[in-house]
Amino acid sequence: MWPVPQKLDEHNKRVKTDGLDAKALCLKLDRFVQGNRCALVLVRVPAEEEEQKRAIHRQCEQLVKARKQLEAQGRSLIVNHGCEPLKSWWKPRTFAALDVPQWMRELLCNWQPILLALQEKIAALTVQLQSAAGPDQPRGLGLMTSVIIDREIGDWRRFSNRRQIASYTGLCPGEYSSGNPRLRAALVELAWRLVRFQPITNRL
Repeated sequence: MWPVPQKLDEHNKRVKTDGLDAKALCLKLDRFVQGNRCALVLVRVPAEEEEQKRAIHRQCEQLVKARKQLEAQGRSLIVNHGCEPLKSWWKPRTFAALDVPQWMRELLCNWQPILLALQEKIAALTVQLQSAAGPDQPRGLGLMTSVIIDREIGDWRRFSNRRQIASYTGLCPGEYSSGNPRLRAALVELAWRLVRFQPITNRL
């Protein structure tokens, strides 16, 4: 178990240093050890196996982010010099059809193989993650989203009520709580897709 993040500036001095934070944590720990169970709120530390599983889809997210950044840099180069950008400009057929000067094509060539390699890794990880999903998924729940939710939650049995689940997901955050950002993003996207692609859910 581990204490959850808390606001340590209880007196609202608006001064934050490592020394002050360490002192505040030690005082809270002292009160907790003395029997004040409200002094600290403990959270469960994921098992090593759970962290290993999480690392797979988190790396996939990081690769997607890196691909988007490089793709945006190439598109910015194209637009800044008055050329018409094309979606996914780095893909082989699109790249071959780019109407850009030779000097620009040479610069884009520095990015294209990296983008192709990233996409290959993303596709492989996506297949690996989707194959780990259970056979019977609820309507509207995609394989990737299912895996992300299950692996970010870890063990549903650690929650004793709905309030704890809402707090962990960050869907009902307090002023100083943030929840699990990856889990929150997956749930928000899931809700958006249900509304966008399955209009029947609007009448439920």
